[in-house]
This record gives sequence, structure tokens and C-alpha cells, in this order.
Amino acid sequence: MNLIVAVDKNWAIGYQNNMLISIPEDMRFFRDETTGKAVIMGRKTMETFQGGKPLKNRLNVVITTKDIQINDAIVVHSIEEALEAVKEYKSEDVYVIGGESIYNQMIDYCDTAHVTKIDYAYHADTYFPNLDERKDWKIVAESEERTYYDIEYAFYKYMKVRQ
Repeated sequence: MNLIVAVDKNWAIGYQNNMLISIPEDMRFFRDETTGKAVIMGRKTMETFQGGKPLKNRLNVVITTKDIQINDAIVVHSIEEALEAVKEYKSEDVYVIGGESIYNQMIDYCDTAHVTKIDYAYHADTYFPNLDERKDWKIVAESEERTYYDIEYAFYKYMKVRQ
């Protein structure tokens, strides 16, 4: 399975249930990577999408403790139920897309992480695990540095190191 995330220089991912910044090329990369595939997320992450609705052209699996129904999404109440919901998909076609709690619970099930690193430190209250500090993850690809207005960023691909 994959993780896909945009982080600032402190590995922050959000503030008050919102993304730190929206970079068009990063949004395009996210859309291109996940369209036609399965995405696993928490309820709060889904609520940040346009209209608070699931993403189009994907299997949306929403993990929540609440007893709710969401049109065009599969609602589950545990990591195990989420994994069951995506079992028909190849592992490389499943993406964990947030937020912090879901990333932390799902990281050990994943072997690839697509990380957009933004060279700026935002005021934040949610974070992604710092893969640079983990011996079980290594960078296998990185893009040239890019610029969006005055913000510099780059795309990184990490793979889990098999022991």
C-alpha cells in the first residue's frame, strides 16, 4: 500500500483541520496517482474535500468512530475493516491519504510513501511521521526542486526497507 502526503519542513500536514497550503502541481500529482484506485482516510480528512464529499472516480474508504453513512463511500470503524474493504485492489492501487491518526495507524501496512516536501515551516497542529528519522524507510526517488510563487518544494518517493 501507499501513503501520499504533503509535509512542511517539520513534517507538519495541517492546521485546524485544513491543509497548510494548496500547490496546484501537488494537487495534480495526488489526483493522477489516486484516480481509479482506492483511498483510505479518516472522516475529518474527507470533510475537508470540496463540499465535504468523497473524491470522484475512486473507492473512498472512510474510517470513523461515528455511526454515519456517506454517499459514494464505504464507512468502516477500524483499520482491519478498511483493509477488508480494499482487498479486491492490488496493494499498489491503495493509497492512505490522512489525517494524522490514520497515517500513524496505517504506516506499518504500507511500503511506499509519496511525500511532497515543502521548504517552509507553517504554524501547524497535525503531523506525519518523519520518515527521514526512521531506519525502515529510505528515499528511492526525488524530483528537482520546484517553486510555487515563493514556496519551494520537491516530490520524494520513499520505500520501506525490508529487513
